[in-house]
Parts: sequence; structure tokens; C-alpha cells
Amino acid sequence: MVKLSVIVPFYNVRQYASDTLKSLRANAREDFEFILVDDCSRDETPDILARAERELPGAVYVRHEKNGGLATARNTGIDTARGEYLTFLDGDDWLAPGYYPRLLAAIEELGCDFVRTDHVQCTARARTIQRVPHGRRGEVLDPRQAILPADRTTSVDYPYAWAGVYHRRLVDRGLLHFTDGLRTAEDRPWIWRLHREAESFAVVGLLGVFYRRGVAGSLTQIGDVRQLDFIRAFDQVIEETAADPEADRLLPKAVRTYCAIIAHHLSEIDKFEPSVARQLRTMSAAAIKRLPQELLTDVLDTMDLNRSSRLRRLRRRVPAAKAAS
Repeated sequence: MVKLSVIVPFYNVRQYASDTLKSLRANAREDFEFILVDDCSRDETPDILARAERELPGAVYVRHEKNGGLATARNTGIDTARGEYLTFLDGDDWLAPGYYPRLLAAIEELGCDFVRTDHVQCTARARTIQRVPHGRRGEVLDPRQAILPADRTTSVDYPYAWAGVYHRRLVDRGLLHFTDGLRTAEDRPWIWRLHREAESFAVVGLLGVFYRRGVAGSLTQIGDVRQLDFIRAFDQVIEETAADPEADRLLPKAVRTYCAIIAHHLSEIDKFEPSVARQLRTMSAAAIKRLPQELLTDVLDTMDLNRSSRLRRLRRRVPAAKAAS
């Protein structure tokens, strides 16, 4: 019986894949499987993974014939997984030795639907501990209660799928899959759905995932059109939260987060290709128009001046943006 399935998408990461696979080997156990999903890489990544399938205990290699993006690759892994528990890792990140046995022990002891963990952010040689923004640790809690308050950073603002472990019953309930085809922000609708619809979760102070930032070729570093998928991702968050029985209570948080993300992208608009920058302004203005306007006014009145001013200007541009579309 497979106890833990580890889903690891790879795409053009030949310079990092060996470190990732070495760290998986240092976490191998007889009842663990490692599902290595190549998302149609164009470099030597497939050769590295084909060799790993032979050499890494528990490795299962799956290759996409067409690039589908991170969300689709993770879904392939979920559909392939046989484990009682599932977790994720990205193909350019790595693990501390023995981390997965400790993570599995934590969720088995707590008996909840999912567990969230801290991680180490790695930028060049710098190492920074990033903690789950939730103070109560080591106890089983209601995930819905960790969404609020609206004006503070909460668990839904810590969306990293690899920072945790998840019971198979979440797959059976349709809660663990990602929105197919999303190229960025794929974990935002996912984390919101988990916190709205799962029954129990816990946070544990367990470090072991090393998250590599500043990778050349990463979507966070490239200002191309794929970055604009954050609009589709947050539209989904708003739509699904609006349909929730507690929409009146939860929507202010969703709207505030969406506004903060739009403002963030606009503040970095110079990194985008000129045509994509124009699309960003137009699509962001249309997104602002789609939001519940009373809630939007409340959010803008309570945001910091820089972000609220940027968004108010965008709000005034809505008619022109609508005409342009």
C-alpha cells in the first residue's frame, strides 16, 4: 500500500532537477511514491527523469506530449497518485533529508484533512524562513475560520501547494485538483476552495521545503501574457466565494486580496512586454468593474494611499477600457 504520493512537475529545469531528485532520494521510503511529471520540456529534463525512474525508489515517470502548465501537470500527478496522502514539490525546489516521514507523521497524529507547514525561501545565497500566517499550531482547526480577518494576512494568502500534505479524501471530494490550464496563480482558487470546503486542518512548525526564488524562466520573472492568468484565477475566487452561504462575511477578504494583487502587478508593469502591459491595464480595469462595487469602495477606503490611488485611477478608466474591448 502506498502511504504518501509526492507529485513533482518539471519543465525545462535541467540545471536544478538533479538536486531535486537527490533530495527525493533522501526522503524515500518503501511506502512512498514519487510521481515525476514532465510538462513537455524542451531541454534535457526528460532524459534526467527517465534515468530517475530507473534509479529513484518509488519513482513513476509521466510525460506530457503538450505543455499544459503547472496546474495541468499537478492534476496529472493527482490522477496518477495511489497514496493515502498526497503532497507536492516543484521541479526546481528541494527538501531536507527525512522531511517527508516527519510530515506524514504529523498529519497521521493530527488526523485532519490537511496540514500546512512553513518553508525556507532561497534567493541566491540568502535563506529566509517563511511562516504560515496562522498563530495556533499543532491543533486541529476549522479551515473556514482561518480565512479572516479581511484586513490581515491569513492562511489563504499563503497558497503554496507544496507547503503541506493532504488526505486522499480531499481528492475524493473534488477539492484537491487545480483549475486546468491556469498558467499562474493556479494555487489561489485552490487554497480558497480548501479553506471553504474542507472540514479540518492544522498548522505545524516543520521546516523542510526549500523554495528557490529568482529562477530564470520562472513565470514570476517573465512579463509575458501567461502572467495575466491571475485575472482568471481571482475571478474564480470571487465567483465561488460569492456562491458560498457565508458570502457576506467572506467576500470582503476576496475582494481586498484581488485588489492587492492587481495593484502589485500594476506597480511592476515595466517588466511586461508593451502589448502585455496594455492588456494588463485593460483586463484589470474590466476586473475592477466586475467586482461588487460597494465592497470595492469599502476596500479602497481602507487600503494604503499608493495602492488605493492606483486602483481609483483604474476604476475611472473603466468606460474607456470597456470601449476598447
